[in-house]
Amino acid sequence: MCRILCCLSFLILSSNLGVSAEDYLLRYSLKSGQTLRYEVTHAAKTKTRIKGEEEASNVHTTSQRHLAVTDANDSGATFNHIVDSVEMTQQQGDKDEIRWDSESGEEAPKMFSKVAEQMGQTLATIKINTRGQELEREDFGGTKASLGMGSLTLALPEEPIRIGGSWSVPREVKTRTEENEVKTIKIREVYTLEKVKTGVATLSIRSEPLTPIDQESVKAQVVQQLSNGEIRFDLDAGCMLSKKLDWDETVVGFQGPNSMMEYRAKMTETLIPETERSARLR
Repeated sequence: MCRILCCLSFLILSSNLGVSAEDYLLRYSLKSGQTLRYEVTHAAKTKTRIKGEEEASNVHTTSQRHLAVTDANDSGATFNHIVDSVEMTQQQGDKDEIRWDSESGEEAPKMFSKVAEQMGQTLATIKINTRGQELEREDFGGTKASLGMGSLTLALPEEPIRIGGSWSVPREVKTRTEENEVKTIKIREVYTLEKVKTGVATLSIRSEPLTPIDQESVKAQVVQQLSNGEIRFDLDAGCMLSKKLDWDETVVGFQGPNSMMEYRAKMTETLIPETERSARLR
C-alpha cells in the first residue's frame, strides 16, 4: 500500500511540474492601421548636498503618446511615435514652481519650448521584428536617451521561455569623467518571466552595470539611467500593457568628499483601452 501511495504521489507531483513548466512564446503582433495609446507619468526628486549647501529639484510629467502602425506583416511592423499632450511641473530649490499644460492654449515657458515644438509631431519612425528589436530607426527631433525608462518596445527572448526564466539585453550609457572624458558604461538589462495569468505575462526588469565604475561622479550619472521594475505584456494581443519603474539611489562623494546625491523617482506607462479613450473624448 505504501509503495502504491508513493507512486501516486510521484505521478501527481510530476503532473503539477508539467503544468508549471509550460513554455511561453513572447512576440509582438501589431496590425497595420493599429494605434496604441499610452499614458506616461514620471515623477522625480533629486536632492544634492555640496560643501554643506543642500538643494532639491522636483519634476513631474504626465504625457499622452501613441504608436501609429503604418505597416505590419508576419516578420514585424513599422510605426510612428507621436506625443499628443503633456503636463509638466518643475521646481528648483526655493524658486517658484513652473507649470505648463500643452492643451491649455498658453505659450510654453522657455524651459519647455523644445517640448512644445514636438507636440503632435512624428518624433521617430521605427521598424521592429516580432521580438521587438529595432531594425531601422529615423529620428525627427525627439531624443533617443532613455533615462532608464526603456525603449519604445521590449526586446523579447528568441526562444519560448518558462516561468522563472530570464534573458538579458545589452545597453550602453555615455558618461563624463572627472577628467572631462567620455566613458561608455556597459549595462545588462535582465528580464525574468515572473508569472502568466489570463494571457498576460508579468516580467521583472533589473539593470546590471558591467563596466567597473571607479568614480562617484560617474556613478551619479549612471544610477539615473538604470531600469528596475515590472512590465506586463499581453501574450494574445502581442503588445505591452504597462510598465512600472522605481529609483531609490544615494551616491556619496559625487562632487568631493562632503557631497551627496539622492535620487528618488517613479515612472508608470499604461496602455489606454479604446473604450476608455472614447469615454474621455465625450
